[in-house]
Amino acid sequence: MLTTLLAFAVALGLLITFHELGHYWVARLCSVRVLRFSLGFGRVLWRRTDKHGTEWALSAIPLGGYVKMLDDPAEVPGSLPEQAFQSKTVWQRIAIVAAGPAANLLLAALLYAGLSWVGTQEPAPVLAQPAAGTQAAQAGVVAGDRITAVDGQAVQSWMDARWRLMRHMGGGGTAQLELDSPGQGRREVSVAIAGGLPEDEQEDFLEEAGLALQLPRARVSDVVSGSAGALAGLQSGDIVVSVAQQADPSIRDFVDIVKEHPGQTIALKVLRDGAHLTLQATPQAQTEEGATVGRLGVMLAADFPSVTVSRGIFDGLWHGVTRTWETAWFSLKMMGRMLVGDISVKHISGPVTIADYAGQTARIGLAAYIGFLALISVSIGVLNLLPIPMLDGGHLLYYLMEIVRGKPVPEHWMQAGQKIGLGLLAALMSLAFFNDFVRLFS
Repeated sequence: MLTTLLAFAVALGLLITFHELGHYWVARLCSVRVLRFSLGFGRVLWRRTDKHGTEWALSAIPLGGYVKMLDDPAEVPGSLPEQAFQSKTVWQRIAIVAAGPAANLLLAALLYAGLSWVGTQEPAPVLAQPAAGTQAAQAGVVAGDRITAVDGQAVQSWMDARWRLMRHMGGGGTAQLELDSPGQGRREVSVAIAGGLPEDEQEDFLEEAGLALQLPRARVSDVVSGSAGALAGLQSGDIVVSVAQQADPSIRDFVDIVKEHPGQTIALKVLRDGAHLTLQATPQAQTEEGATVGRLGVMLAADFPSVTVSRGIFDGLWHGVTRTWETAWFSLKMMGRMLVGDISVKHISGPVTIADYAGQTARIGLAAYIGFLALISVSIGVLNLLPIPMLDGGHLLYYLMEIVRGKPVPEHWMQAGQKIGLGLLAALMSLAFFNDFVRLFS
């Protein structure tokens, strides 16, 4: 819990700070006087005023931030009319407002580029045997096939291949895969991908098509003291050779078989220090979601074949820019499909889910956490550009209308828009929190 809270706080603080600094820097470039730069909303807990007269503050509610600019010079002694935000041209105001989301997108591009420059260890794109009847099985994919390219674009890792395949989630279609395997050599196959996201969040759209990462043997990484696994004699480092007559089970196979045998003794064969041992284990019966399942009380790990993915300076920077653009465009497409009902709103997440993923990625490692920061930074940038009053995109909409009309939007239009925007944001946040707690307690 402490890791999760700390990882969430760092992520939120970094992304909000970068967003607001975008507004601040461009406002200063346009000679707008900034009165306050606040991380958080509500009551100010700490403040300091710099030589430019800007108050830097930490506020009580940490779910956001704001930059307060001079609007009415008469309210601040010593202020000049030309220092007011409203005195600037419409293009300057557009630049100031757009700078926040742009800063988040820039941060994401730099984070993705940084990962490319440093290099990351990722699972090799080696496929498992597809289930009978799936599109991959019908296309001739077999266990051990290594993906070398998707739709004509070379891939180095499973994450790279998965990202390329995710492009088909928006509207489905057929993915062209270039495969290489010891038995069949190099060849090309076509695999149909269903569009949209599965209704059940536990399902994987690629697995439905028969495309899944080949899992190595399950390895016991930890055993809970006094658990059914400990009583059976399992130890950390044991490699599971078979479980209940199934040879070479993957982690998923192992978990599924154990769940199917609550209170029933099953045979386990493990490899320990080069020797094969046969153990008898009786999974403890537990109730989950109204069903009785078996649990051994052991943690499992898998030693995936991995590759090091790295790029040069310019190639890595271009990768960061393109990955940011592709992620933003993918997010917009998914939002559009939610609006027309093609994708369930269950996939909308709020702060609780984001905090959970922050903690999970932080525990996995620095590279995973940086990738999470980049993804959330893109999401914040895209969300703030939506044409909803109260968001940056809503203000940009007003300024575009001002350009078309040749004069500012009437005050009563803006007041009505703020009420609509506040209602939309309240509804969206309520839905996000509802989904969060459904995930948390289900």
